[in-house]
Amino acid sequence: MKNFQVFPKKYGIFPYVFLIYLAMPIYYVMSENGLKAVMGYTLLLLFLVTYRQLYCDCNRFSSWLIVQIGIIVILSVWYNPNNLFMGFFSANFIGWLSNKRQFNRALFLFAAVISIVFIVTAFNGANGNMLYFLPFFAVMIASPFGIRSLNKHIELEKQLDQANEQIKYLIKREERVRIARDLHDTLGHTLSLITLQSQLVQRLAGKNSERAIAEAKQIEMSSRSALRQVRELVSDMRTITVAEELAHMEQILTAAGIMFHPEREADLSHLPLLQQNILGMCLRETGTNIVKHSHAKNCFVIFEKTRGQFTIAVKDDGVGFVSQAGSGNGLRGMKERLALIEGEIVISSDKGTSITMTVPLIRKEEKEGVAL
Repeated sequence: MKNFQVFPKKYGIFPYVFLIYLAMPIYYVMSENGLKAVMGYTLLLLFLVTYRQLYCDCNRFSSWLIVQIGIIVILSVWYNPNNLFMGFFSANFIGWLSNKRQFNRALFLFAAVISIVFIVTAFNGANGNMLYFLPFFAVMIASPFGIRSLNKHIELEKQLDQANEQIKYLIKREERVRIARDLHDTLGHTLSLITLQSQLVQRLAGKNSERAIAEAKQIEMSSRSALRQVRELVSDMRTITVAEELAHMEQILTAAGIMFHPEREADLSHLPLLQQNILGMCLRETGTNIVKHSHAKNCFVIFEKTRGQFTIAVKDDGVGFVSQAGSGNGLRGMKERLALIEGEIVISSDKGTSITMTVPLIRKEEKEGVAL
């Protein structure tokens, strides 16, 4: 009994306000005497039970609705024809039926029962001319459609709120994935460079102290660069260009003893910053994979600009992609990044590995003074 509620709280005061319309049926029953009055009060009490249960017990919705309509029929035929106005209660609940088939069937049966009662009482002349009831009957039959539409609108708003919450969750999750990918792409590259430089310092320590000192300074610079990258990543203000990544790529490949052969300097001014940022991150991942897995001696970077596309091809003369274990996650991340700008990546392995990245170009042409 502690959790008992007359009506669910989610409906507010609406169920209580609607009870005002029972004043008229109560007045008609009060005019009766004896057993008929007792039966009338009993029926009204049972009607209140059905009214409450239709708000609370959705599993037995149809049963309570049938009982309620039956009470309205009895009160209209044996007490007063104006009790037909109680049909607005049932019409309200019919509008709650979400299943279209159930809704149509319930509304048809309800309309048929009310029509029969109206015809019977009109022919009996129990309450004079019943034509005044016809407009109210039309409203009663039409009201379930409005209520159903309103409930559907409320349900859609609820689903929209749930979808928005899901979107917020997905955005947060995607942001975590993005941060993890950026940390992998940025720090992975720099830490790989520091590892290679540290190994070089160890080899030079007893042979060439001056070069060892120079490499140690390079390690310091790389670590400072890593710290700066982390700060930029956290502040989300970091922008990478293809030219910067080519310089970084040359640095890490040279430190690993791999000859770097870029094509002549390409004109990248036509590439938006977003495309340059994504291509730059992909170049960084490619350079890291070559150092870690390829065992190559040479690396070539080739640029190609066609009418609607810009392509960067990175080729090495290493062991080939099939033998490069552990590079799958990075390549998957590159595909995901390029997909954001409608780009694509093609990987082939023949006497080394070739990775070709292609992005669409946004063309601007002028024709008769009009930019297209």
